[in-house]
Amino acid sequence: MIRPRAIVWDWDNTLVDGWPAIQAGLNAAFRDAGLPEWTLEEVRARVRHSLRDSFPGLFGARWERARDLFYAAVRAQHLAVLRPMEGAGDLLAQAARVAPLAVLSNKSGPLLRAEAASLGWASRFRALVGAGDGAGDKPDPRPMRVACAACGVPAGSGVWYVGDNALDMDAARRAGCVPVLLGDAAHDGGPGASAPAHHFLSAAQMTNALCALAKAPPQG
Repeated sequence: MIRPRAIVWDWDNTLVDGWPAIQAGLNAAFRDAGLPEWTLEEVRARVRHSLRDSFPGLFGARWERARDLFYAAVRAQHLAVLRPMEGAGDLLAQAARVAPLAVLSNKSGPLLRAEAASLGWASRFRALVGAGDGAGDKPDPRPMRVACAACGVPAGSGVWYVGDNALDMDAARRAGCVPVLLGDAAHDGGPGASAPAHHFLSAAQMTNALCALAKAPPQG
């Protein structure tokens, strides 16, 4: 592994667990539309794309009503149920010794930034780029370029994008960045379905790897 010049992170299921709020929002919209509700396991397995990319397909012409119901339910509880993933705090502290950090998520930008502030993490990142902040959402490469620019580097082989599923790895590749999988991806077909360049089973394992990389010069 070569020391990266910047590390960009996915948010949900990579650094934090906020799934109960997402489930509540989706099920509020599903109930209103007369659709079957999803279990927490189904939410983890199915939620990948941003709301503006996924809701028209789920709800058709009534997707904007579904959007409003979803956000109302999420805002009512997302800060209360939010939890860091195991070892995420130590991982970010070590990562900051290696390279500047940013977040790229398909969570709504205002919700993302509110969550980072609630955890006391906002200052760790040069940028927190969420869905709706620009013209396109992940895996569109444009928001990745914004996150990288905030770190002072162009999107490319000097940047790691760390996520938990195949969509994240695809987003990294589309922007020319290094796809890094964190976790076992059991909710998404396992590591083989994601084809990452680097794979860490746990935050502790990645922390140890970054500790070693901190002693090396960054990629030119």
